[in-house]
Amino acid sequence: MVRALLKRLVSNTLTVAGKPQHHQLRRLNIHEYQGSELMSKYGVNVPRGVAVSSVEEIKKAIQEVFPKENELVVKSQILAGGRGLGTFKNGLKGGVHIVKADEAEQIAGKMLGQILVTKQTGSQGKVVSKVYICEKLSLINEMYFAITLDRKTAGPIIIACSKGGTSIEDLAEKYPDMIIKVPIDVFQGITDEDAAKVVDGLALKAADKNAAIDQVKKLYKLFCSCDCTLLEINPLAETSDSQLVAADAKLNFDDNAAYRQKEIFALRDPTQEDPREVTAAKADLNYIGLDGEIGCMVNGAGLAMATMDIIKLHGGTPANFLDVGGNASESQVVEAFKILTSDEKVKAILVNIFGGIMRCDIIASGIVNAAKQVSLKVPVVVRLEGTNVDQGKRILKESGLALVTAEDLDDAAEKAVKAAAS
Repeated sequence: MVRALLKRLVSNTLTVAGKPQHHQLRRLNIHEYQGSELMSKYGVNVPRGVAVSSVEEIKKAIQEVFPKENELVVKSQILAGGRGLGTFKNGLKGGVHIVKADEAEQIAGKMLGQILVTKQTGSQGKVVSKVYICEKLSLINEMYFAITLDRKTAGPIIIACSKGGTSIEDLAEKYPDMIIKVPIDVFQGITDEDAAKVVDGLALKAADKNAAIDQVKKLYKLFCSCDCTLLEINPLAETSDSQLVAADAKLNFDDNAAYRQKEIFALRDPTQEDPREVTAAKADLNYIGLDGEIGCMVNGAGLAMATMDIIKLHGGTPANFLDVGGNASESQVVEAFKILTSDEKVKAILVNIFGGIMRCDIIASGIVNAAKQVSLKVPVVVRLEGTNVDQGKRILKESGLALVTAEDLDDAAEKAVKAAAS
């Protein structure tokens, strides 16, 4: 059950007609070094570390921050999991290394500016623009800790396991009886009893129980105060000096809270995101890149999902989810077409508009202007229905462009799949 919950809430895939489609998560994700700084502000114990972006900064950081350390941990910073088992395209194995202090500069230099490929990045990988250099902790125990949102209890839930350092899915499969779940009353907040249940489940070996309870409560405060959707610490570790430390953490934040979490959302790193999604967000468009060959432009999330499903039904695969919303302007439609045609995998475009608040004539004008601006090289199938549909169809017909019109959604999907295959 824990495995299913975490997969649903943390997954990097969207299922379309039964097939997983990889896409960028629609909530803010920050780098490890940023998460450590944030946790430290809330009194959570984290390893001492510094983020660097050049070889010159590496040397200075080691001299000033770690003058007496014999060993250091060098961590590549990308917004994807599996860094430790990843491979750089320059041949370096592993995005996380424990090295002698005098070797840290050399290893970090091999990471900076290079592309790291992990199981979560896809074959294209991600560029490492920063490296996080941390003190090497002497760990005697590794555990798992997470706070996420649970639909069943309609509130936050703490998930913990006395074993850690590996994925929660693996832990749930190997040690199902060791995983505990403590739902928190969102109105009452976390109590000492709640925190004690979590600490008992962690089965600490050396750390003081009361100090551990305090750390759990501080983590919960961070989760709520910062509008987190996920706070995952793996491992949550005990050190040889009996401290409980968040040795590695992943934090996600609710995009709907951006207006009140301006400092946190200023941490967004667009270089780690799909550039099409960054462009779409600037144009106030809802876009998620997928893996298929048919670009979709639809108004309304439900209609967009139905459009992707019917494309699959006819044997095609959608290249994206793009919802222009109910009040898109002509310029937004033009921007949407630019984004769709920037995807080299797109072999056909399907426009499916049901004009309620959104007028079909505005969509049609946008399509025509976009086609002229971007020099369309792929077939475009258009299905319009609803407000001002006759005006919209007339605009398309009089444009002189080779646009394929469709009478209904089924007809549109069939024509789009055939066009993409030809």
